[in-house]
Amino acid sequence: MLSSLISSTRGIPTRSDVPQHIAIVMDGNGRWARKRLMPRVAGHKRGLDTVRNVVQLCIKRGVPNLTLFAFSSENWRRPADEVSFLMQLFLTALREEVKRLHKNNIRLRIIGDCSRFDAGLRAAIAEAESLTAANTALTLSIAANYGGRWDIMNAMNAMLAAQPGRQEPFTEEDLAQHLCLADLPEPDLFIRTGGEQRVSNFLLWQLAYTEFYFTDCLWPEFNEAAFDAALASFRGRERRFGRTSEQLGDA
Repeated sequence: MLSSLISSTRGIPTRSDVPQHIAIVMDGNGRWARKRLMPRVAGHKRGLDTVRNVVQLCIKRGVPNLTLFAFSSENWRRPADEVSFLMQLFLTALREEVKRLHKNNIRLRIIGDCSRFDAGLRAAIAEAESLTAANTALTLSIAANYGGRWDIMNAMNAMLAAQPGRQEPFTEEDLAQHLCLADLPEPDLFIRTGGEQRVSNFLLWQLAYTEFYFTDCLWPEFNEAAFDAALASFRGRERRFGRTSEQLGDA
């Protein structure tokens, strides 16, 4: 197994001042719009501009992997008109952005249970992933109809189906290879905007030793300075992975 893909609970991943994988919960679109007496959907539109900016900032700062939580498996509970708008915005963004992503050598992938999406959206996802599959500047993963518990259960079922009748105990590695993002290093840095301090069922397995950064900044306001503040916080962390500070000093 490559050192960059070592499980943080089974080994010691390579440390770096630049995160190799950033995961973000993009919170605050609705509140941003409400503060301006605008409909919530206006916040989601503005949030798409921030996505574009953060993608470019990752490339500038040398971050090779970015995962964004766009729509959780629990977000279906939102008002029907907002869900409908989000699905349409997702489809429009895929169609309008994929050429730009491809031009900038960005690989796009969608993680989550796509079976609930309509045929048009599923087709657009497949087309976008196929077009950008060989790109190498950045892997941009969008979590849509995704939940961390779903990810683990889905991986468990795939693991059992792959080895029916197995008698010996399964290992962490057996299950991990079936998780979404199994081919990427675990996130080094988790960012949540909007002032809330919770994971919200996002990458529950993968965040075991991730550094958390919470900011009151609403997602549409998350600019270059806010992004760099998160990176500066990350650089100041002592990442021990179960060891002592003295052991780090001896390394």
